Amino acid sequence: MLRTAIKTCKPRNAVSDASDDSHSGKYINTISKPYSVTTYARPNLVLTHGKGSYLYDLENRQYVDFTAGIAVTSLGHAHEEISNIIAEQAKTLLHVSNLYYNLPAGELANKLITKTTQSGGMKNAQRVFLCNSGTEANEAALKFARKYGKSISDDKVEFITFENSFHGRTMGALAVTPNAKYQAPFAPLVAGVNVATVGDLSSVEKLISKEKTCAVIIEPIQGEGGVTPVEEEFLVGLRKLCDDNDVLLIYDEIQCGLGRTGKLWAHSHFESEAANPDILTTAKALGNGFPIGATIITEKVEKVLSVGDHGTTYGGNPLGSKIGSYVIDQLSDPEFLSQVEDKSEKIVKGLTKIAEKYPEHVNAVKGKGLLLGLQFKDNVQAGDIVNKCREHGLLVITAGLNVVRIVPALNIPSDAIEEGLNILSKSVDEVIN
Repeated sequence: MLRTAIKTCKPRNAVSDASDDSHSGKYINTISKPYSVTTYARPNLVLTHGKGSYLYDLENRQYVDFTAGIAVTSLGHAHEEISNIIAEQAKTLLHVSNLYYNLPAGELANKLITKTTQSGGMKNAQRVFLCNSGTEANEAALKFARKYGKSISDDKVEFITFENSFHGRTMGALAVTPNAKYQAPFAPLVAGVNVATVGDLSSVEKLISKEKTCAVIIEPIQGEGGVTPVEEEFLVGLRKLCDDNDVLLIYDEIQCGLGRTGKLWAHSHFESEAANPDILTTAKALGNGFPIGATIITEKVEKVLSVGDHGTTYGGNPLGSKIGSYVIDQLSDPEFLSQVEDKSEKIVKGLTKIAEKYPEHVNAVKGKGLLLGLQFKDNVQAGDIVNKCREHGLLVITAGLNVVRIVPALNIPSDAIEEGLNILSKSVDEVIN
């Protein structure tokens, strides 16, 4: 049934989201919305299936997917080999808990370390904590960093984060996500967090303390914060400040890592090893849609950890680990990564055409690899572009700083890229004109 639907669905002319009287509307208003907590603002759109870089809804309408589930399904929807892995592992072993070892978890941890060091990133990577999400990976990183600080002094417990960063919504991760909209309803948060400015080392120098700071956390490319790359020079300087003050450096590569930039890790692009982190967090793409995350640490961090310092019931389960092991094999392959760069060039070229056509409305083309953004000036709202694209059959999302964010599957075919760019260009025309 799924394959038949995919073959028969056709791109369409502009159509508004499903009405309340449609199949989608009735499902949302009678089955889903009345029983779901109010944490998301969603259009009347019920996605039912997908294949590769295309998604289909309950009204049998087709969409080019430039979102990949927010940089998650990097190998596309309904990936045949991943589906086979899920089926086979489900018949073998789903869960045993971390009271025991299991084969897939050990293999995944081994691959994460070996492929990370081979990639040119995090040269001292040594150990892995497997969990279930990006937020959990960051929570583990914060706990490990605080344990490291307290191994030196009970006062060495503070963190430095950065403006426009996003690290998650649990209480610890939220504390290092300095956005009033997210933080204010849940204050007071974890204490001891100071906020610096990306690109301004002096702002870090004013906050960092050998006596009080245990860690600095930063995204090499700020995803939610406007698809903003951080310069290598700044990160090298940040690394030195951390070393001088015996402070851990944490890279959150949950969105920008795992091949998203054309290298295994965003910081793998840097020529200097002087920008390597002590802790690296990842999730999103690691499971291609199955919930899994990981926190990678150096031996310096491992030395302060003890049995019972942290834990997880589901983390490292055989199913997620088996999927992750396959995914990292694919996303670390040099030939695969070179194709990511080729696809990036095509999309950047298309975005640049739009920017050059509307210099009074577009600020910049941003990002790297297939983590890209089109930043609009205040006279156009990125949300309006997203809505218009959806009407024409393209799914894109926003990011901070009035950016339309583009994070497709890393193996998106050329014809889907072209189709999506045509819809995006048409949608920008209609919104502006």
